[in-house]
Amino acid sequence: MDTSKPAIFVNGALLPMHVRKRVRTVIQVVGADRGAIVGKSPDDLQLVVKGSPPSAPLSNFVEVIGIADSEKSIQAEIWTNFGEVFDTHSYNQLCQLANGEYQHLFL
Repeated sequence: MDTSKPAIFVNGALLPMHVRKRVRTVIQVVGADRGAIVGKSPDDLQLVVKGSPPSAPLSNFVEVIGIADSEKSIQAEIWTNFGEVFDTHSYNQLCQLANGEYQHLFL
């Protein structure tokens, strides 16, 4: 695991607190719009992910790591397919822990 450039775990509600910072989240891919991927965050908010996705087709759930460039969008640097089924509830709880009292364990 590369620790030289840590990325903050975020959901849709936490993303606005981290604009211009390196973040990571998992989205459920909903579709594409004007060269960007539209997805649903672990807490069911719509996010837009910009950047060049991998040449392989995206799975239903994708982890993205990149820079939060607005309150609802991420400029992705890394895309990782997470498969067709994913526990978004548990990931959402992880995001909350990583931004709360256990933050020191994640950065």
